[in-house]
Amino acid sequence: MVSKSYSNLLELVSGEPPSFCGIGRRIPRVMTVSGIVPDLDDSESDASDDASSSTARDRTIIVANQLPIRAHRNAASGDDGGGGWSFSWDENSLLLQLKDAIAPHTDMEFIYVGCLRDEIPPSDQDDVAQTLLESFKCVPAFLPPDLRSRFYHGFCKQHLWPLFHYMLPLSPDLGGRFDRSLWQAYVSVNKLFADKILEVINPDEDFVWVHDYHLMVLPTFLRKRFNRIKLGFFLHSPFPSSEIYRTLPVREELLRALLNSDLIGFHTFDYARHFLSCCSRMLGLSYESKRGYIGLEYYGRTVSIKILPVGIHMGQLKSVLSLPETQAKVAELVKQYCDSGRVMLLGVDDMDIFKGISLKLLAMEQLLAQHPEWRGKVVLVQIANPARGKGKDVKEVQAESFAMVARINEAFGQQGYTPVVLIDKPLQFYERVAHYVVAECCLVTAVRDGMNLIPYEYIISRQGNESLDVVLGFGSNSAPKKSMLVVSEFIGCSPSLSGAIRVNPWNIDAVADAMVSALELAKAEKQLRHEKHYRYVSTHDVGYWANSFLQDLERTCKDHIKRRCWGIGFGLRFRVVALDPNFRKLSMEHIVSAYRRTTTRAILLDYDGTLMPQASIDKSPSANSIEILNSLCCDKNNMVFLVSARSRKTLAEWFSPCDNLGIAAEHGYFLRLKGDAEWETCVPVTDSSWKQIAEPVMKLYTETTDGSTIDNKETSLVWCYEDADPDFGSCQAKELLNHLESVLANEPVSVKSGHNNVEVKPQGVSKGLVAQRLLSIMRQKGLLPDFVLCIGDDRSDEDMFEVISTAMACSSLSPDAEVFACTVGKKPSKAKYYLDDTAQIVRLMQGLASVSEQTPGN
Repeated sequence: MVSKSYSNLLELVSGEPPSFCGIGRRIPRVMTVSGIVPDLDDSESDASDDASSSTARDRTIIVANQLPIRAHRNAASGDDGGGGWSFSWDENSLLLQLKDAIAPHTDMEFIYVGCLRDEIPPSDQDDVAQTLLESFKCVPAFLPPDLRSRFYHGFCKQHLWPLFHYMLPLSPDLGGRFDRSLWQAYVSVNKLFADKILEVINPDEDFVWVHDYHLMVLPTFLRKRFNRIKLGFFLHSPFPSSEIYRTLPVREELLRALLNSDLIGFHTFDYARHFLSCCSRMLGLSYESKRGYIGLEYYGRTVSIKILPVGIHMGQLKSVLSLPETQAKVAELVKQYCDSGRVMLLGVDDMDIFKGISLKLLAMEQLLAQHPEWRGKVVLVQIANPARGKGKDVKEVQAESFAMVARINEAFGQQGYTPVVLIDKPLQFYERVAHYVVAECCLVTAVRDGMNLIPYEYIISRQGNESLDVVLGFGSNSAPKKSMLVVSEFIGCSPSLSGAIRVNPWNIDAVADAMVSALELAKAEKQLRHEKHYRYVSTHDVGYWANSFLQDLERTCKDHIKRRCWGIGFGLRFRVVALDPNFRKLSMEHIVSAYRRTTTRAILLDYDGTLMPQASIDKSPSANSIEILNSLCCDKNNMVFLVSARSRKTLAEWFSPCDNLGIAAEHGYFLRLKGDAEWETCVPVTDSSWKQIAEPVMKLYTETTDGSTIDNKETSLVWCYEDADPDFGSCQAKELLNHLESVLANEPVSVKSGHNNVEVKPQGVSKGLVAQRLLSIMRQKGLLPDFVLCIGDDRSDEDMFEVISTAMACSSLSPDAEVFACTVGKKPSKAKYYLDDTAQIVRLMQGLASVSEQTPGN
C-alpha cells in the first residue's frame, strides 16, 4: 500500500503524470520563522488512505538527525545551483549499515528522513530533495542555520548530551543553565521532522523507527496525527538515573513524548532501569515483565521496553580487512612497532570530556613509573577523533591531552622510543582497522558512553583473515587468534564483554594494573577470551539488532487495529487512550434513564479510591457522601452495599448515620445488612494463629522500609508502603510477598499484592462473595434485580465485576436487567464501563440520589 503523499512525491521525481485526482497540501521544505514553536494542538483527524496494492512490501521509515548521505558540492557548478550537488552513501552510518545487514533476510523497504551535514542553499533545496528521494529514498529536512545551531549545538549538545552523561549544570561553565529558547528550537525541529514524515507515511502499513536523543519529542507529534501509528524509538546514549534526570525542567514532557512510542529501546538494562524509575517516580507508572517482555501500561496502551546493544556491520568490516590498503598499512605498523620489539596498546576515542583520554594517559604514566621493565617496550597509540560538539570544554580536553603526552614522552622517552603516540587527525577507516589488527590490547576508559563499538571492531579485526596472517608472519597454519580488552564499567558494551578486564576509569591504579595484566596474561587465556568475544560479536551484529527490534515492534503493534483510540491532553502532554472496543465511558444520561425505569436495584460500591480519593489524608466520608448514600438507601427500590477492605469497627463508626446501608468489611469477611443488624461472616470462622507467623515478618520489613506501616485487622494483616520510596517499596513488597508465601504455605490464608500493599487474609474471602451474597438475599426475598450497579477501582473489585457480569446466565437477575460494572480510570478491567476519577463517581451517585428523592413514596 502506498499513501497519496508518497505516491505524489514519486510521480514528481519520475516525471509521470499524477495518478490521483488532486494533490493534497504540501508541507513547506523550509521553516519560514525559525525558533517559533508550531501549534501543537491542531485537530487533524486520524485519517489514512484506503488505497492498497497487492504487491506492497513492508516498509520502515528510519528517522534520525542526520541522513546516511554524504553531499559534495561540484566544483564546476555555477551560481545558479543547477546540478551543483552530488551525493553518495555514508558507509560508516549505522542507519545504512542496519539496512544493508537486514536486507538479505527480508524484502522490507527503507526510507530515511533526516538532515544533511552540509547546508543547502534555499535555491537548491527542491532539486536536492527530488534527487535524494529518487536515487536514495531519502527525505531531507532543511533547517535554517540559526535554528539548526540552537537545536543541535544548543539544546542537544549543551543540555541533553551532558545531562544524559551525568553532568549537572552546576555552573554556567558546566553545561550552562537551562535556556527556554533552545528548548523551543528543539521542539520546532522535531515538529518539522514530523511534517517531513507526513509527506511519505502510510500510517496503516508503515513502521517508523526514530533514533536518539535529538528527536525525543517527535513521537508525540506523530501519535497526535496518527493514533495507531507503529512507532519505535531507540536511544543510543545513556539514560541517567532519576536523581540526575529530574533536574531537567522539561523532564515530564520528554518522558510523556517517549511513552507515545510503542517500543523504546536501550543498550543496557541499567539505562532501561533508570528510564522505568523515572516513569515511576515522576508519572506514577509501574512496569511488569510478561514472558520475558517488559511493558509499561500507559492509558490502556502497552509501551514495550527493549534491551539489546547494537552490533557492528560484519560484512563491511571484513571487506575493509581484505583491502590492499589495509594490508599495506598493517605491514607498515608491524615494521614500525613489532619488528622493533614494541607492544602496542591502542585507544580510539573522540576528543571530548567523557571519553577519559586524560585518565588513560595518567594510567599509562603510572604503568611506566611503577614497571620499569616495560619502558622501551610498550607504546600507547591514542587515536583522537575530532569532537562532535563545540565549546570551551573540548579545547580544555585537547590542551590537557597534548600537555600530558608531552610530559610522559619527556619523562620516559628514549632514543627511537616514544611511549605515547597521539594521532589527532581524522584517519580513514582502513587505517583505524590496521591499528586494531596490530594492537595487543585495546583500552576504552570512557567515564560515560552510550554503547561504544570500538571493542567490537577490535575483536573482529584481531580475528583477521589469511592475507593478514601472512603480513603478520603467522604463516598458513596460524595459531588461534588472541586479543585483550580493558574497558570501562560505564560504557554500554561492557556487560556483553565478559572476558574483558573491566575497570573504574577514575581509579588510575586499577587501570594501570589492568594494563599490566593485559600485557602479561598467558597466551592461552588471551585466546580463550578472544574466542568467547568473537562468538558473541559475530552473531550479535547490526543485522541481528535491527531485525530483533523490528520484530518486537511488529509484535507490539499487532493489536492496534483491535483497540479504540482517541487522544487527550494538550501540547506535549498529549497521549492516546487505547481501550477494548467494548470498554466505554459510562454515560450519565444512559444510567439515569435505566435507573428511572427500573424498580429492583442492587448497588455495590467500593470506598477507598472510589467514593474517597486514594490521595486524601482524611479518609472519613464527607457530609455530602453520607447524604448521597442516605438518599439511595431510603429508596425502597434499592439495596445498597458498601464493600471495603477496612475493618468493621471503622466502617460502622463512619457510616453510623446510614441506617439502611449494607456494609461488607475486610473484603467481605464480615457482612451486615443494615445498621441495626448483627454482623455475619461470608466464610466459616478461621483460626488467626497464622498472625503469629506473619506479623514478625512484616515487622522486619517495616523496620527496614522507611514510610511503611502494618494494618492489623481482625481477620487480615496488611503491609502498606504508599509513603515509602516507590522503587524501594515495590522491591521490598516483592520480597515480602515471597517471604510470606514461603512461611505461610501450610496455613489457610492467601497472600496478595495490591496497590501499594501486601495483604494476608483467609482463603476464599473476596468481594465477589459479597456480590453473590447480595444477589442470593434478594432472590430469597423473591426479588430479581433489573438494575445492578457495581463500582470499584482496584484488583480486589474485579471479583465483583466478574460475578455481576455472569449473574444473568445464572438466573440471578431479571431477563431484561440493566448491568453496569464500572471501574475508576481507563485501564484493563473486567468492567465494561469506566469513569475518570472519584469526582465523576460522586457526581454520578448524586444524580441517582436526586432521582430517588424525586420518586413518589420515598
